[in-house]
Amino acid sequence: MIERTLFKEEHDMWRETVRRFVEKEIVPFHDQWEKDGVVPRSLWLKAGEQGMLCCTVPTEYGGLGLDYLFDVILFEELWKVGASAPGFLIHTDLVATYILSHGTPEQKAYWLPKMVSGEAIGSLGMTEPHAGSDLKAIRTKAVREGDEFVINGQKVFISNGQSCDILVLATKTDSAAGAKGVTLFIVEGDRAGFKRGRNLEKLGMKGQDTSELFFENVRIPASNMLGEEGGGFGVMMGKLPQERLAQAIRSATVTETVIQWTVDYTAERKAFDQTIADFQNTQFVLADLKARSVMARVFTDKCIELFMDGKLDPVTAAMAKMTTSELHCEAVDKCLQLFGGWGYIWEYPICRAYADARIVKIAGGSIEVMKMIISRDMFKGRLKGRSTA
Repeated sequence: MIERTLFKEEHDMWRETVRRFVEKEIVPFHDQWEKDGVVPRSLWLKAGEQGMLCCTVPTEYGGLGLDYLFDVILFEELWKVGASAPGFLIHTDLVATYILSHGTPEQKAYWLPKMVSGEAIGSLGMTEPHAGSDLKAIRTKAVREGDEFVINGQKVFISNGQSCDILVLATKTDSAAGAKGVTLFIVEGDRAGFKRGRNLEKLGMKGQDTSELFFENVRIPASNMLGEEGGGFGVMMGKLPQERLAQAIRSATVTETVIQWTVDYTAERKAFDQTIADFQNTQFVLADLKARSVMARVFTDKCIELFMDGKLDPVTAAMAKMTTSELHCEAVDKCLQLFGGWGYIWEYPICRAYADARIVKIAGGSIEVMKMIISRDMFKGRLKGRSTA
């Protein structure tokens, strides 16, 4: 089997630390969190105490100043146990990096230590009821009034929405300017006029709180602007390869995990005087998935290397996200089939993995958008129509 070459001894030691934390602080309670639809704040504080949050944040802001692989290891260990919660990915991989990359010195000094410690939970407010992958079409408005902006609008499908203390919010500061009219702001969770809607009931990812958010004349100081006025769309586009890489890492990890669950189950489960694994169909299905999972892992690890070298381009990230997402969904479907009726029972991890998987073809940009990105690059401007992020 091909050995992963990304990780050094310090990464392996960190993985053991993370694994112990996950087994002690997450696995025993995850069932209840799925019923509650939210993770208690106490877990975030425990994770912060153990250095699990925002590993790449520099030490001057309270972080560990480690490389991206330390975050990758945390995410992988969560996905290996089938954890749909907590929402560490949004908090660490997106919100913290937005602030670290584009925040003012004051914004970084105030928010990053709180995010590292788990005192402040981060969320990203982009998607709207009528604007998913098309971020230029958002309607949430921010209107300047002196030294303040007044925000009105609505967001939906917002991970960590019920819990967030800090929201990186995409708004339109100029409705007539298209992409150049998009501006990002930091909105505190206790601002007057900021209202959390219902915690949405989803097909899967039930432990991850996902919300509607409403903004009714929310006043924030102009100093809460993240980056330049009108520069929000460019900032968001610049972060998409990282977001899509995270989706690829998740899909590669879950695919490997469900295959191993199925190998273990079919090797023990008997039917017609032999194990399920003794049937040629079982062997062929799993062999095919295994071979493609190895290829997905190798490609994903190469994308991690490119990202760490600052060389992961949007097209390659789209390829990784598209291919691993599709394999992920195929794997959970075929593996559940080999579990038979028990695969349809919620207490079996494969059942939860099946429900959790469907979002991967949508989150971080739909499969259709990924195909458009790839095809437009192939034809190099020879296609009619607008470009797609």
